[in-house]
Amino acid sequence: MSENLTSHSNVDPSLGGHSPHSHSSTSHASTFLVVFAMLLVLTGMSFWIANSHLMDSKLLGWGAMMGVSLAKALLVLLFFMHLWWERAWKYVITLPAIMMAILLVLLLVPDIGMRTEKYSNQRTMNAPVSQTDR
Repeated sequence: MSENLTSHSNVDPSLGGHSPHSHSSTSHASTFLVVFAMLLVLTGMSFWIANSHLMDSKLLGWGAMMGVSLAKALLVLLFFMHLWWERAWKYVITLPAIMMAILLVLLLVPDIGMRTEKYSNQRTMNAPVSQTDR
């Protein structure tokens, strides 16, 4: 009798008597192949952007590269880390982290931008020249 109970312990009645893990490895294989193909295309786009006229303009070139990199990172996070199929708890974990990251950036930008205002004369003379002052 214990053998009978253990053989049906993984059966979920909401799945029509099937095990919840019986189709998981085969049903997502085509999805992973499509995502892999998309990652290959995005990598090709990165290579093309890096060697194209778009890099003549730093803002446009690096912006395009960051956009492609962000798309690739999202694909990896959502599909290869299985976040696409997770429940709502992923928002409980990631939203506070995103909010904290944005808050830290917003708090540091004024500090970095105004760091030279209270330099002494000697420190100002010996400070390296900013890339934006050239």
